[in-house]
Amino acid sequence: MFPISLRFDAAPLAILRMENTILEMENNVPNDFSGVSRLPDAENSGSARSAAAGTAVDQTVDRSLEGRRAAAQSEVERLVSAGFRVIERTGHLEPKVSDILAEAGLSNQAFYRHFRSKHELLVAVLDEGIRGLGRYLAGRVAEAATPTEAVREWIRGMAAQAQDPSGAQASRPFALARGRLAEAFPAEVARSERQVTASLRDALHAARTDGSMPAVDADPDAEALYHLMMGWVEARLVEARIPSDHEVARLEAFAMAGLTRPREASDLSHDLGQDLSNGPSRDRGNQDGDEHRVAHEQEREQDKEPGEPQA
Repeated sequence: MFPISLRFDAAPLAILRMENTILEMENNVPNDFSGVSRLPDAENSGSARSAAAGTAVDQTVDRSLEGRRAAAQSEVERLVSAGFRVIERTGHLEPKVSDILAEAGLSNQAFYRHFRSKHELLVAVLDEGIRGLGRYLAGRVAEAATPTEAVREWIRGMAAQAQDPSGAQASRPFALARGRLAEAFPAEVARSERQVTASLRDALHAARTDGSMPAVDADPDAEALYHLMMGWVEARLVEARIPSDHEVARLEAFAMAGLTRPREASDLSHDLGQDLSNGPSRDRGNQDGDEHRVAHEQEREQDKEPGEPQA
């Protein structure tokens, strides 16, 4: 699932630092300098270069590279911002490069100096949106008083991506093209998911520790909740329909019912299996003791009277 929210209003546009978009300026440094004596070959070792780091030649090269990198970063930021504005204004994920360049006030040469294709620019635009969404969700989670409330805030924050009219309009083109982008850029998909769920995973870990979500397994449950929410948000965006507060409340209740379920014998069996496979090898007597403990827990669950609280 490819996250599609572009809530730039949730946080200012961060400086884009994408290694594959900045020119390798070092290749433009000349191999010789007229009128400047070159160091002997023996001094070209790592230690000699380190000692010569403060020479006038090195300082001149450093200033040149820093200036060129700053110029390249500025151009990339202008192209990404322009791409977002054109997509938001037109509602299409396939804007013309000429329209983006006109919006950015840059040349065709500037575009291909940093991006090999229009799709690379779209991924950069989406990456900025995901970073903004991650910061927005983390801010909501951080203000919650308890881990359980933090999880609720994450759910509400995700739902808000479909409820906010301006955010929904900007995100809709990416929702329509989600499958194509996910297939073309699988690594970016995985990275964006981790960014969006980082604060959720922390909240789930804390909720299990304090006992409010005893059956939670933070990593797989965060992934499941992420796909639930992204699928729901995408469906609303594709429908071009703003969901009601009642719909969001029902979705939240549905998710929380699963996350706050009591710990059952099946959870103990799962954890035992993980301990046996991940931990050091143990003798058969210890394994028999663990299996007896699980069987005893299962018998206790079966013998309980209706309405008796879970252990």
